[in-house]
Amino acid sequence: MKPINTQKAPAAIGPYSQAIQVGNLVYTSGQLPIDPTTGAFPEGGIMEQTRQSLTNVRAILKETGISMSQVVKTTVFLADMNDFADMNTVYSEFFSEPYPARSAVAVKTLPKGALVEIEVVAEA
Repeated sequence: MKPINTQKAPAAIGPYSQAIQVGNLVYTSGQLPIDPTTGAFPEGGIMEQTRQSLTNVRAILKETGISMSQVVKTTVFLADMNDFADMNTVYSEFFSEPYPARSAVAVKTLPKGALVEIEVVAEA
């Protein structure tokens, strides 16, 4: 088991790693839409927050030499399922066919009042 960390994504805000690599699989922790340079959410709404969350995921995977095309499973946590369509629009900018498997669920609240949090599993 190997922890993965990069300064190009937000630092963990608790007792966890940005990602863990086990064999040829990389499991990212849920990525909030925090800009690692400012420590804040991007201006705007769900689309900007989705883009930042996926940018953070991409930076973590890049640290291991993995691209978004190697993602096999994603889980998207939304604060409001009414944001699904706008999230999906941005999500499609980061993935192409064959698309990874995905779960998308609405949750009561997310840390720091985020609108979205995204985690992935990728194959090296």
